[in-house]
Amino acid sequence: MTTETKQQTRKYVQAAAAVCEDKKGLDTRILELDPIDSGLSDFFLVTSASNDRQAIAIADEIEDRLKKEFGVFPNSVEGRRQGQWILLDYVDFVVHVFLADRRAFYDIERLRKSARTATPAEFDAELTAALAAKTLAARGKAAAKPSPQPKQKTRAKKAVAKPKPAPKTKKAAKKAVAGKSKAVKLAPKKAVKKKAVMRAARKSAKTRPAAKKAVIRKAPTKKPAAKKRVRK
Repeated sequence: MTTETKQQTRKYVQAAAAVCEDKKGLDTRILELDPIDSGLSDFFLVTSASNDRQAIAIADEIEDRLKKEFGVFPNSVEGRRQGQWILLDYVDFVVHVFLADRRAFYDIERLRKSARTATPAEFDAELTAALAAKTLAARGKAAAKPSPQPKQKTRAKKAVAKPKPAPKTKKAAKKAVAGKSKAVKLAPKKAVKKKAVMRAARKSAKTRPAAKKAVIRKAPTKKPAAKKRVRK
């Protein structure tokens, strides 16, 4: 059984013991059984009644209160009809409501010598102390938790580590690379144009002298002009 489950079981036993006190149960005792000797149960609640009606009333009120306050039901109920020894089995704890003579005859306290016996008042004090210690331990754990400042610093570091201008620089680099590629692509075209112009100039230079020569050669072929006759 875990510590939390045992604390909850203690609350159930405390509520059942309060019913015994309210219904005028006699010599109410709580036995915390030894872990080795406990078997399936951890606590025995033992009380006495002066008659069978009182015993039945105590058992019924215990069952009703635990059902209303905690939603807990007994696993089994025995001896309710006779009212001499009523047993309410809640697995983790068992309630025994005896008539005084029956309790003396069976003497459960003597059979469980290894169990630690406590009155309802002592049990309440122990439970209150245990709950107070639990709350102090919880507060100590909460105080020991690190403050949220380091988390804020780490967030700030992460924010600084993120390179915001990186996308812009990448775009600029892409544009520059694209511009260079265009310049490289355009350069051969310009060179081709220049070569074509040079070739055309050379061709024109070759053709012009040939034309002049043709003109010079054709000039002498012209017939000389007729001499005018002079009259004597």
